[in-house]
Amino acid sequence: MKIAIIGAGAMGGAIAEGLLKAQYGDIIVSNPTAAKLNRFATLGASVTQDNQVAAHQAEVIIIAVKPWLVEQVLTDIDTEGKTVVSVAAGITSRQLADWTSPDADLWLAIPNIAAQNQASMTFLVSARQSGKADVKALFDTIGETLLCDERLLSAGTALASCGLAYALRYIRAAAEGGVELGFRATEAQRIVMQTVMGAAKLLESTGLHAEQLIDQVTTPGGLTIKGLNEMEHAGFTSAVIRGLKASIK
Repeated sequence: MKIAIIGAGAMGGAIAEGLLKAQYGDIIVSNPTAAKLNRFATLGASVTQDNQVAAHQAEVIIIAVKPWLVEQVLTDIDTEGKTVVSVAAGITSRQLADWTSPDADLWLAIPNIAAQNQASMTFLVSARQSGKADVKALFDTIGETLLCDERLLSAGTALASCGLAYALRYIRAAAEGGVELGFRATEAQRIVMQTVMGAAKLLESTGLHAEQLIDQVTTPGGLTIKGLNEMEHAGFTSAVIRGLKASIK
């Protein structure tokens, strides 16, 4: 499968890197700045500064430019018979249909930059399809993919795209706490990273609700419950929920 990725910024670059590492498809990356293309050429992609060239060669076109550039990019390229995927936040299926060929398969996708390590959480909406390409399989290559309704894309963005920053902010805060407790900064960050990865793997392997696993490490009168209660007194859960809700306003 020939896949064109138009835009080599943070998101387009992460998708390209993830697909190249997974050796999925034949990748061509297009970007107006040549300097941004060098890394992808080194990783094995074809590169061009001409979007029309990239689109002409591809079966699947991933549009990874800023939202206000999507219309210009799509109206400048030939999308006839192609599968077009927009990963730009806020673009609707109606807009995508207005800017593309009537016979193009259309998808909206919201991945995150963990795609570069095949660890994205991607939300995928089929706007119009006839089965030209298995777009879910493509995004499954760079992480986990959830097919969902278009109305949930904003919530998905808050949970998994903005949420990546929120998770990193927790890691930073916990690592700073580790320094105050006596660890070197690099040690503290490594400890917190491993702990977060361990928590995620426990959830994945057991299928239990997070609260059930919390109960397993929270003994009566113990240190863990004291720490959890202190965090709740400071509004931990409320702050997380309010932050997520603010992300979709």
